[in-house]
Amino acid sequence: MSKEPKFILYSKETYPLEEIKKRSLDFYTWANKRRTVRDFSPREIPQEIIDNILLTANTAPSGANKQPWTFCVVSDPTLKKQIREEAEKEEKLSYEGRMSDEWLEDLKDIGTDWNKPFLEIAPMLLVVFKRSFETQAGDKKRQNYYVTESVGLACGFLLMAIHHAGLVALTHTPSPMNFLSKILNRPENEKPFLLIPIGFPADKTLVPDIQRKKLEQIKISY
Repeated sequence: MSKEPKFILYSKETYPLEEIKKRSLDFYTWANKRRTVRDFSPREIPQEIIDNILLTANTAPSGANKQPWTFCVVSDPTLKKQIREEAEKEEKLSYEGRMSDEWLEDLKDIGTDWNKPFLEIAPMLLVVFKRSFETQAGDKKRQNYYVTESVGLACGFLLMAIHHAGLVALTHTPSPMNFLSKILNRPENEKPFLLIPIGFPADKTLVPDIQRKKLEQIKISY
């Protein structure tokens, strides 16, 4: 017999229209200050802060509410060193042969290369894994749905939570990333999705002078 879905009353504050307009503008103004940072301070972050950030990421919507993500918090210096060494191996191969000339040209404005010292300097690395299925008793597999989309949404929440807390982050995607599964000994149902150094910015941190697209470049009304 199939069970009936359980529902609870949705409760949320409502605001006058003018207040909604103000809140939407205030949030955009604040969010627009978020920047990707590559120069980190080694200053430590209390675990409670990281836990709150991860709990926020866990509020993201997901297919059938499967919440198909795992966040590995890496602060051990030996593991961070291993991750850096393996990431730089992949990045060096990419910069010296895998990437197209167009791709490399586009990266010039950002000033990146295969050297990734921030992977050791940042006090913590958040390694996000996506879970394609769940394992049950008897090695039975239960599928997760819209895994990539769900984990992408959770990472968006994660980045905003990091920004809101007053910390900075970098979304790093060394490709391929299978070395993360091996170093962190993750199960077969988890695949690496993002490697995110998190921390405080270093003194006199510089970021690329880039501009975000204007509204008319991203919006089409019908």
